[in-house]
Amino acid sequence: MNSRALLTSSVSRRLLRPVADLIDQRIDRRLRAVAAADAAGREELRETAEAVKRQQLTLDLLLGPAGRGLSRIVSPGPLNRLHAEVGELAGDRDAAVRNVAAAYRLLVALESLGAGRVAGGTMNICGKLGTIPLLDPPNDEILEIGTLYGMFSAGLIRMMERDGRSPSVTIVDPFAGVQLQPGTPRRSDPSGTPVDEDAVRTNLALAGPAGVAARVQRGFSEDPATRAAVSDRRYGVIVVDGDHSAEGVAKDLEWAEEIAAPGGIVVLDDFGDPKWPGIEEALDKHLTGDTRFTYLGKASLSAFLRAS
Repeated sequence: MNSRALLTSSVSRRLLRPVADLIDQRIDRRLRAVAAADAAGREELRETAEAVKRQQLTLDLLLGPAGRGLSRIVSPGPLNRLHAEVGELAGDRDAAVRNVAAAYRLLVALESLGAGRVAGGTMNICGKLGTIPLLDPPNDEILEIGTLYGMFSAGLIRMMERDGRSPSVTIVDPFAGVQLQPGTPRRSDPSGTPVDEDAVRTNLALAGPAGVAARVQRGFSEDPATRAAVSDRRYGVIVVDGDHSAEGVAKDLEWAEEIAAPGGIVVLDDFGDPKWPGIEEALDKHLTGDTRFTYLGKASLSAFLRAS
């Protein structure tokens, strides 16, 4: 390269340097802007994650398993199935959705205010509470065999009253201090509350005058003296949730045959639960014999029968 060319190249570089510097500055500013935006985005994501954690903590305190052994957080799949099952039993999908929602809110409220818990999974509890009023029992006399803490009866009172009814509840339970089931060890309840009549009375009071007026009979449902004490009427609703063995369920169904009002609804809890095969076994055997009961269907883990 000759001297003229070298001179020209040097001059060109000097002339272009400001342009290059300007480009470098713009690139640098753009990179800093992108980095700042990326940092802001990461900070926003971090703040969002922290907010979600705080919300989840609140939900866990309100609906989590602590103090009840089972979570009350609802998933779309099980809820949609329950809507379909209750709707089929009641013949009214819209009423099923309405009642299940009311039952869920009631369940959360009772466990928030009461002593102990409601036994069972969320969908099963809401299925029972939501379905019973929709089946239009022939009278408002309700018998619950096995109550644990009385919260389910308190909830059923409220659900019946929402339907314009005047429920009268009778409860039979041994109140042994813990929940009793054949083949399972005696252990403290997840709620930490003793299973006794005082807790039941406390929870029934949450249902207002009808809860306060409920009859509570201490004893096992197969005991003749216990049966005699509460067999003074015909029940429009009988909830069988006591001894889960095949023999125990069979005895409760035989008693229900005697005391169910014509058209009465019998609810068999934990039906189809693999942990308690004796329940389905006992019902299947009972329905093959001479019986007043017709199987209506099931919602979650509860079977519904109607007496003739």
